[in-house]
Amino acid sequence: MKAHVLSPARVLRAALFVPLATLATLAPASVAVAASHSEVPPLVDREIFFGDPEISQARLSPDGKFIAFVKPLDGTRNIWVKKTGDPFTAATPITAETKRPVPAYFWSRDGKYILFVQDQGGDENFNVYAVDPAAKPAEGSKVPAARNITEAKGVRTIIYDVPKTNPDVIYVGLNDRDAAWHDLYEVTISTGARKKLRENTERLTGWVFDLTGKARLATRSADNGDTEFLTVTDAGFKKVYSCDVLESCGPVRFHKDGKRVYLDTNKGTDLGRLALLDPESGKEELVESDPQKRVDFGNAIFSDLTDELVGTTYEDDKTRFLWRNAQWKADYDFLKGKFPGREITPVSQTKDETLSLVVTSSDVEPGEVYLFDRKSRGLTLQYKVREKLPRAALSPMKPIRYKSSDGLEIPGYLTIPKGSSGKNLPVILFPHGGPWARDSWGYNPYAQFWSNRGYAVLSSNFRGSTGYGKKFLDAGNGQWGEKMQDDLTWGVKYLVAQGIADPKRVVIMGGSYGGYATLAGVAFTPDVYAAGVSLVGPSNLLTLLDSIPPYWESIRKLFHVRMGDPTKPEGKAKLVAQSPLTAAAKIKTPLLVVQGANDPRVKQAESDQIVIALRDRGFPVEYIVAPDEGHGFQRPVNNMAWIAAAEKFLAKHVGGKAQTTMTPEVEKRLAEITVDPKTVVLAKKAAAAGKDAPKLAGTLTAGSSKFAGLLQMGEQQMPMDISREIKAEGATFVVTESAVLPMGAMKDSTVLDKATLTVLKRSIQQGPATIEYEVKGGKIEGSTAMGGPAKPFSIDLDGPIFAEGAGTYEVVAALPLAAGYTASYRNVDVRTQKVKLVALEVEGDEKVTVKTGTFDTWRVALKGEDGTISRVWVTKDTKKPVKTFTKPAGSPATMATEAVQ
Repeated sequence: MKAHVLSPARVLRAALFVPLATLATLAPASVAVAASHSEVPPLVDREIFFGDPEISQARLSPDGKFIAFVKPLDGTRNIWVKKTGDPFTAATPITAETKRPVPAYFWSRDGKYILFVQDQGGDENFNVYAVDPAAKPAEGSKVPAARNITEAKGVRTIIYDVPKTNPDVIYVGLNDRDAAWHDLYEVTISTGARKKLRENTERLTGWVFDLTGKARLATRSADNGDTEFLTVTDAGFKKVYSCDVLESCGPVRFHKDGKRVYLDTNKGTDLGRLALLDPESGKEELVESDPQKRVDFGNAIFSDLTDELVGTTYEDDKTRFLWRNAQWKADYDFLKGKFPGREITPVSQTKDETLSLVVTSSDVEPGEVYLFDRKSRGLTLQYKVREKLPRAALSPMKPIRYKSSDGLEIPGYLTIPKGSSGKNLPVILFPHGGPWARDSWGYNPYAQFWSNRGYAVLSSNFRGSTGYGKKFLDAGNGQWGEKMQDDLTWGVKYLVAQGIADPKRVVIMGGSYGGYATLAGVAFTPDVYAAGVSLVGPSNLLTLLDSIPPYWESIRKLFHVRMGDPTKPEGKAKLVAQSPLTAAAKIKTPLLVVQGANDPRVKQAESDQIVIALRDRGFPVEYIVAPDEGHGFQRPVNNMAWIAAAEKFLAKHVGGKAQTTMTPEVEKRLAEITVDPKTVVLAKKAAAAGKDAPKLAGTLTAGSSKFAGLLQMGEQQMPMDISREIKAEGATFVVTESAVLPMGAMKDSTVLDKATLTVLKRSIQQGPATIEYEVKGGKIEGSTAMGGPAKPFSIDLDGPIFAEGAGTYEVVAALPLAAGYTASYRNVDVRTQKVKLVALEVEGDEKVTVKTGTFDTWRVALKGEDGTISRVWVTKDTKKPVKTFTKPAGSPATMATEAVQ
């Protein structure tokens, strides 16, 4: 996010959406990197690299009278505010988070509030909070009260727009109704009042508001993975532009003429470009693409005062600017003259654009923040980022390029330890996450830290990385563990050929996809690496794809196209072959595995699986699991703990330098989060169901029944009436269930075989959606429709479908329920077109009271392998379900019912 002022919405969207990607960077030059002859710097304490920065994330208020910033309060990074002319020591805190640092915040348009986001323990279910910086703290509190204005448990908030025309409003998406899709809400900042504007039943992924604050465009993910732009009317939507699943297109913002919209797209071209789209006519006109024809379009810089496009950026080996406004260019040239060799990043400015906060940074400068008066050209230093970090100890990062095994040019960045000979060094290969991301030039704490420990650090923008055009990105399709991994191996070969790397002391380390590349490296090329460190790395690509968060449903097709389709035999076979777990028996490299227990993207089971595989074959593996982290660590104490462990681990196996001391807090935390591999147990899955359905002890009885239901989503409770009718028709039972839900009337009709109670047919109708299927010939043949043409689907079966749809609980009641009874059977998930196993267990007996009376019941748990949990209470004497409770996987909602007739 370099080189332009981020709008408030984009600040938070960056915080919410950027994956754990670049933990380091590296690359360029086809000749050996010249070694520095300066003195080898002493070890810098890891606390200085990874502890809380003294001051960070400063932002000007719209009127320029105040500066907000982040600094620790009682050991956790919080937001503080001071008058612009006052010293930072005069600031007062306005938030008091105690568990996790505040990840991102911004001023409201009128400067009355500061809004920030927060999740719980790294689960990425972000809510938006508002605090009045001028309010007085309540008695006994250090800070004014913060209000959760999107309050909903287990819900991930997306900020779509912060309109200039109404500073007391933000537009957000909430997936409180459907975990996979976000509905559009208007939220009033001052009161927290929420108004739902649109329910998302069309696979919408975003909204584009014009400069008056009106929603004019929506983006949609089609069933085939295409991205579509839709114009918005009261009557509905109309498609005006699209790009296919392997192309990229996204709206930037509306032009000041209020008619056209800026578009970042690579439709029909290799390199991404900036264009203008007329939504009415569909006409597209080119604004700009890289004049050097090297990289994709980067960022557009707009004046929020005039709504003009004033400049653009391109991220090449370093960031390049192209200016369209003479005054902005003059400002930039003035700052570049003051700070040669540094990148200039404006991060905040006043509403009248006379004052700016500007960060100047480089590979050896974490950042100096200045207040820049654009009229007087006055520059006032505000603070230095990580002021205690000795800049003289830092090592330059050099762009490099090398050839892959098939002749593709691979860009990257290389950091050589300062004061070293530059020859025969231990090397850390640090692949970025994503993998559809890239590494960049600039200050990188991991590259600098490990360089300070004597390692050369290489980060390769292997094929499949973004920013270098569509062909380079697509070259990575289907190549996890193959050519993508081969590009990393050839990066090592390049360093060995240049004499930089000691081939016996090469380490691979990374997070997310970089963690996968680490596991793949030690599994598929075990002779290349002397040690590996995987942070939240997937080990099993099938379980990875099967457990992605519900709110990634819009990009599920993209995963299948770029990685492999697990629903097809050839895709599944490829993913199995590319999974490091499959080749775990070949691993002979010492391995340290690091995981966040709450990671919603790469779940703990991914790390558990590889640890168990190595442990069970008697191969030593070290394991760290932080119970209060997610996809990457945010708490400094956790970061320093795993890095201290990695230092010791690499010193033992590779011989690098290591700091032997740590604070008592870090030492204690490392002991708490270090896991003995002997204790690791995978969560139980449903046992594979046999070819037959569970044996029955009874059958269904024709008749009707009624239930009172309660759907709860966060604070919202929605009562409903549910009716169920069972009819005997020849050799079948037809069970029909009807209900009126908040999202529309629902009717589910299921046809069951009388002898086995297995599912033969099912039809579901809810609003505009219709799903129908029939079980025959070892397959499920069906179709889905969303108010339009029906789309067929087919699912292979290896056994019957049981206890699904209308009548599920009556079928369960027909089983031989008793203390300790268990069974397993198949359900089908039409959304993912997969058969999923359900484990049934009688948990015990329980006396329950419902409206129809008090009953002795069996409490039966139904646990789906996707994480859905249901419970049903079945009367012991009459074998009737009288009460149920369901918690769907990945959803904040719960559903409870009880018999009323």
